[in-house]
Amino acid sequence: MSQLPTRKASTPIKVWCLPEEHLGIAANARAAGLSKSAYLRQVGLAHEVKSVVDFEKLMELSKINGDLGRLGGLLKLWLTKPEKLAPFGTAKVKGSIEVALAEISASQAELRRTVERVLKT
Repeated sequence: MSQLPTRKASTPIKVWCLPEEHLGIAANARAAGLSKSAYLRQVGLAHEVKSVVDFEKLMELSKINGDLGRLGGLLKLWLTKPEKLAPFGTAKVKGSIEVALAEISASQAELRRTVERVLKT
């Protein structure tokens, strides 16, 4: 049984580029979820390079999710520990809960918009 050649055992192609070009290639490869070598091979062979979810957008989604978690935790505290809220008065607590619910709704809408942008890329 003969063994097929591997890429690592083959001759590499050197690509001369400026530092900013190297950074651009590295960023594009990272965005596509590929190594620089695999990215350049895909581009050089005229294969379509499919991008994975943009890392920056993923971080944006994580931040929004964290904000929602904190707001939800605060709301849960208010609803399960009324004695902690007694000094603030019912009207003020009710107003604060309404504000928190509005913030949660706004964050959910922002999360939906961000997910739509991620899915369009």
